[in-house]
Amino acid sequence: MRTILYLIRKEFIQIFRNTFLARAIFGIPIVQMVILVPAVTFEIRNIELCVVDKDMSTESRQLISRIQGSEFFLLKHTTFNEKEADDMLHSDKCDMVLHIPENFGRNVTREGNDKIMVAVNAINATSAQLAWAYMRGILQDYNAELMVQNLQTGTPARMSFIETTNRFWYNPSLNYKYYMLPGILVILVTAIGLLLAGLNVVREKEMGTIEQLNVTPIRKYQFITAKLIPFLIIGLIDLAFGLLIGKILFNIPFNGSIALLFLFAALYLVAVLGLALFLSTLSSTQQQYLFVVFFILMIFILMSGIFTPAESMPLWAQQFNIINPAAYFMRVIRMVMLKGSGFSDVLPDIRGIILIGIGTISLAIWRYRKTV
Repeated sequence: MRTILYLIRKEFIQIFRNTFLARAIFGIPIVQMVILVPAVTFEIRNIELCVVDKDMSTESRQLISRIQGSEFFLLKHTTFNEKEADDMLHSDKCDMVLHIPENFGRNVTREGNDKIMVAVNAINATSAQLAWAYMRGILQDYNAELMVQNLQTGTPARMSFIETTNRFWYNPSLNYKYYMLPGILVILVTAIGLLLAGLNVVREKEMGTIEQLNVTPIRKYQFITAKLIPFLIIGLIDLAFGLLIGKILFNIPFNGSIALLFLFAALYLVAVLGLALFLSTLSSTQQQYLFVVFFILMIFILMSGIFTPAESMPLWAQQFNIINPAAYFMRVIRMVMLKGSGFSDVLPDIRGIILIGIGTISLAIWRYRKTV
């Protein structure tokens, strides 16, 4: 134990002797929170709309007014020429074209139905789907209003309506920052673990200082433990720092147990740091290590569910996430912060991350000294 403490002390001295590294440890959370949280969002605003209104009736103007009243659409241009509207869509001067045919108002009031056409620029499939979802919601509301008007005109005595209201649990205002900040924190903690810890070992290889440790009677588990604990502490400090910034700048709610979150974060960091130390034993230079870590980090983060729900992924991708530690942390941090989940709710994830941690640490201990 005494040997491990001396080694940990040596690691902290070595870390903070590098002034750039010391600044980066506390500067990275500030940059990520301030820039990424408000910037990374799937919310679509100011969808530029071109309207082709060939009817010019009261009903068509009511529909256009509804769309203009929405916070999502910006009426860019109106025209009677369908070709002009299509050209604007093709030249990216608008995102959506709404075609209202002649006699639209007469048909919906007298016959009860008519057709309109919406053309959407789908180069960005996500934006196109969201834009169409917003437009469809407006059209459905307008259609329901017309049905009510027709029923009132016909048989008011027999009318009965079902009014529906929405309630969104855990994020009532649908604030996307509440959803993204936990994901950004996972990226932050993962980057600290994978990048700094592994580069620290590989840098010692390049400088030759690690050879001095190899000729001492230090055991393998002592070496791995001493390399792991400093960055475990730094990762937890960065997590706390990120949570504090999120609360101050964005008023992010925290409904669960902070102790439970830090317990899981510690287990997660052990798994990630074990992987970093294992990869560092396979790399001879910092360039080699960075290339491998960049490849692994991209896979872990993109498949963890930060941008798209993991449940929507193909079955093979969901099965891969069983060995993806970032997927566990991404799920748990959102459950604890937004949903207020307790220990029993995240117990399966705790078991999974412990197994991954045991595996990565075992690989790091086994591989050390075989390549140095």
